[in-house]
Amino acid sequence: MRTHTGHARDSHRTVPYDGAVTSTASSTDTRQGQAPLDQRPSWQQRLRRFGYQGQPRSDARDVRDRLVPPYTEPSPRLWAALGVPHPLAGRLVRWSGWIGPLLVTLLAGVLRFWNLGNPRAVIFDETYYAKDAWALVHRGFELNWDKNANDLVLSSGGNVTLPADAAYVVHPPVGKYVIGLGELMFGFDPFGWRFMTAVLGTLSVLLLCRIGRRLFRSTFLGCLAGALMAVDGLHFVMSRTALLDGVLMFFVLAAFGCLLVDRDRARARLAAALPLDEDGRARPDRHTAETARLGWRPWRWAAGLMLGLAIGTKWNGLYILAAFCLMAVLWDVGSRRVAGARHPYTAVLKRDTGLAFLATVPVALVTYVLSWTGWILSATDGSGGYYRNWAATGGKGGSWAFLPDWLRSLWHYEHQVYEFHVGLSSPHTYQSNPWSWLVLGRPVSYFYESPAPGKDGCPADAGEKCAREVLALGTPLLWWVACFAVLYVLWRWFFRRDWRAGAIACGIAAGYLPWFMYQERTIFFFYAVVFLPFLCLAVAMLLGAIIGPPRSSDTRRVAGATAAGVLVLLITWNFIYFWPLYTGTAIPIDDWRARMWLDTWV
Repeated sequence: MRTHTGHARDSHRTVPYDGAVTSTASSTDTRQGQAPLDQRPSWQQRLRRFGYQGQPRSDARDVRDRLVPPYTEPSPRLWAALGVPHPLAGRLVRWSGWIGPLLVTLLAGVLRFWNLGNPRAVIFDETYYAKDAWALVHRGFELNWDKNANDLVLSSGGNVTLPADAAYVVHPPVGKYVIGLGELMFGFDPFGWRFMTAVLGTLSVLLLCRIGRRLFRSTFLGCLAGALMAVDGLHFVMSRTALLDGVLMFFVLAAFGCLLVDRDRARARLAAALPLDEDGRARPDRHTAETARLGWRPWRWAAGLMLGLAIGTKWNGLYILAAFCLMAVLWDVGSRRVAGARHPYTAVLKRDTGLAFLATVPVALVTYVLSWTGWILSATDGSGGYYRNWAATGGKGGSWAFLPDWLRSLWHYEHQVYEFHVGLSSPHTYQSNPWSWLVLGRPVSYFYESPAPGKDGCPADAGEKCAREVLALGTPLLWWVACFAVLYVLWRWFFRRDWRAGAIACGIAAGYLPWFMYQERTIFFFYAVVFLPFLCLAVAMLLGAIIGPPRSSDTRRVAGATAAGVLVLLITWNFIYFWPLYTGTAIPIDDWRARMWLDTWV
């Protein structure tokens, strides 16, 4: 099977000026004006003895293939070996872009929805978000529940009376509205409050398959990235728990996908505007590249909406917004440079930046404010949302009195939340430093019980008590391979100028690096689920490089595919091995101890 591997080149057949048909390899970001091989500096000629080939000639290719590279397809030899007729093979290739991702998504959905209501308990921070979500969808703001509310909810099947007093909460409402939607559909119980996180967790696998396919121009590598996330323990647990970080991850991934589609659409429009030579090939053109307008770009507006929903779920979406906006601008610069612009930064500043800003930052800000509509519309007599009456009581007067009361009250609330977050340092048993996240230094135990033999699934012949745990632990082999994949991605971005590696690195950095500014805060490993999809893309890129480029020899490809296949099977086995710890399945205590590979996991 042909895959678009770690190399940033696609195989094309092009017609040079002399009319001969040759097979060349092209990069989506090859520099303009590269000198022919025999005119290169002597140091480049000397490097050839070590295997350096340099960039291919760019003056003999259609620039449209560089702006929008085609997708790789399985080799005809594969279909012939399988006995698939040529017409059917063509249809399978066309359909594979959706059939493959949907099959991977089906697997992920079955895993995530199986026995979703187990454990039938309020686990970890579900004690906050499940009840806040129920209050939001009924009152429009969070309420202050009694300490015994969890037991009452579980024993009564969710038939409880809503409290009267508003509660002070420190996270925006979007993620809790999402959780509450599941509760409205299926009831105020564990299945109901976990339903929507399972839906978004499953859909995120589909998104990653499609994103990986578009990023690598390979259906195989896209499906591989999605399959890796489908068998990751952290993603699995977060998809089956009513916490906010899985919701945040979905919106971040959706925003990235929207920007990726926008990149392709904008480059296609730019390619269509370029002039053609006498052979019908599009040529780089400075005037067109620097003056072409690319329209309103609706996918960029959709990205702004997704980023607004991300910020409306948790505030660390702000870092994602800043990083993705910078990435999108650099993508525009690269597009205009490839199209022939001599001053691409100036061209982007004049033609693209204004609409890009309008489509992201204001849209995200408006979306965030609208997410507070329930709180804004609540009563101002003290019976509404927390701090809703602040402007009319403690906030009277001042230089900002001309602003609406709801806006001043909301700003005060947000300021108080900010003060809480920056000062949060209460020690917690399962807190961890971000330095340890990639190596799984300290996972988080969401639920633990020690049932006696013959009870709650513990085998009657266990001899001693069993362990029943839900542990937010990434699939160890996947995360440890990801450590090397991150290094590989950074190498490809820095030394090979591979834009795909840069995009993956941007996603990881935006979700990961900001936490290093808050190492004294109480933070947890499960925050890493936000950049997990980009780790899976990095591993898929590394595995593609192991398999080898399409132009490699059959021996090289077979050896690479075998090594990559063995690694994927080991990761899958690792997920199966830790399955009891992800699902709260009772196992003998010795089996539980055997799965505590590191002392810090206990």
